[in-house]
Amino acid sequence: MLELRPNCELCDVDLPPASPDARICTYECTFCATCVDEVLKNVCPNCGGGFEVRPVRPAEAWRAGTGLGSDPPGTRRHHSAYSREEIESFSATLRERPPAER
Repeated sequence: MLELRPNCELCDVDLPPASPDARICTYECTFCATCVDEVLKNVCPNCGGGFEVRPVRPAEAWRAGTGLGSDPPGTRRHHSAYSREEIESFSATLRERPPAER
């Protein structure tokens, strides 16, 4: 099941479960839309992949065993292990290549 991380790994802004601003890569690295667009340029600093809008997990259990009550969001905050300079340099090497071709 998808881990709903509580924050942007770069700027540390809160990203609650229903946030339309949360973006994830295929490894579930989580960043806000502003950081993805303006800093990362759609390049995950951890894997080099692209980002998609994070799906919203329903608050209500529309079926037994589903929803935030059964599968709550994560509480451990994640932070990038890379400096801003390292991120910008890494992004520059990949951002011109579409994610499907990386």
